Amino acid sequence: MRLTLHILALLIAFSSCAQRPAIQCGDEQLEHVVALLKGKRVGLLVNHTAMVGKVHVVDTLLALGVQVKKIYAPEHGFRGKTEAGGDIHDEIDERSKLPVISLYGKNMKPTPAQLEGVDVVVFDIQDVGVRFFTYISSLHYLLEACAENGKSVVILDRPNPNGSYVDGPVLKMEHKSFVGMHPIPIVHGLTVGELARMINGQGWLAGGLKADLQVVPVRNWTHNTPVSIPIRPSPNLPNDLSILLYPSTCLFEGTVVSLGRGTDKPFQIYGHPDLSGPYTFTPHSIPGVATKPPQENNLCKGVDLSDTRPSREFTLRYLLDAYRAFPDKAHFFNNYFNTLVGNRTLREQIEKGLTEQEIRATWKADLDQYKVMRSQYLLYP
Repeated sequence: MRLTLHILALLIAFSSCAQRPAIQCGDEQLEHVVALLKGKRVGLLVNHTAMVGKVHVVDTLLALGVQVKKIYAPEHGFRGKTEAGGDIHDEIDERSKLPVISLYGKNMKPTPAQLEGVDVVVFDIQDVGVRFFTYISSLHYLLEACAENGKSVVILDRPNPNGSYVDGPVLKMEHKSFVGMHPIPIVHGLTVGELARMINGQGWLAGGLKADLQVVPVRNWTHNTPVSIPIRPSPNLPNDLSILLYPSTCLFEGTVVSLGRGTDKPFQIYGHPDLSGPYTFTPHSIPGVATKPPQENNLCKGVDLSDTRPSREFTLRYLLDAYRAFPDKAHFFNNYFNTLVGNRTLREQIEKGLTEQEIRATWKADLDQYKVMRSQYLLYP
């Protein structure tokens, strides 16, 4: 056992999250993790980002004698090969021969039957720190189901690449959905471990239940430590720039404007056939990534952000610029916009011609209150 642990430790230098050797994700702290899981029947809510060095955490734990019984798969699937909104089906993992249970689609919350035969469920997924990135919604339902069924949850924490700031409107709960389940801002400034502590501590699970929760924190990381994510967390976030731009450019999902799905620069460009701009692109169907992208096969004119070096910020600038330039403003937004941003006021403010500074002023009270709440659950300075 110790020899195997030593060999695996050597691989950690090449870890998916440890660009600086001193940073250690939760799943890299193998002796501690194995001790936590010893003698327990284990389920894993994981995807393709759960790598320990060059080996998936499922294979790593099995090799160390952990009794892994089931795998649970979030949006994009266990192997991360399914596009946003695509169907995820139950299957048998070819390598481990373990059952893979889909938690995306009709069944987003583990049922009592799906939790049978496990004592603890481990969550190990790379997040990007944005409210509408749905892995944290899967986390919520996991915590809730485990609390209801007497199961424990262990989170193997990972750095948040957008974790150095908090920004955007706080979700109004009448707009609760799978792309926003909590009264938190668009950029929430938490790791999944910290967010799980907040969900538990604030009583946001059904009936105010509390999950039996343990977090294995990241070592030698702070919220101000830059981190690169070499494994794309979802099919349309291919690089660090897309992850940094994602909080701002994802707002185009609630409009008729293409944000680059169906190109090699998703979330790094935006445009529409009726806009003008120095950059042109044509979205095409890409199986497993963007089968039916917005503005498919239409020549779009707009803006290329892929050569920029954006600061770590959330901005309305791109959305406001596109809205002001769009000729048919009555058909700029779609019905998804309010759900995505978590309120109905932002659209109204844009349509009334408010500036970004004026809009931001209306967020301040909620953000200040959120920051006080956030401080109670931080694991990292």
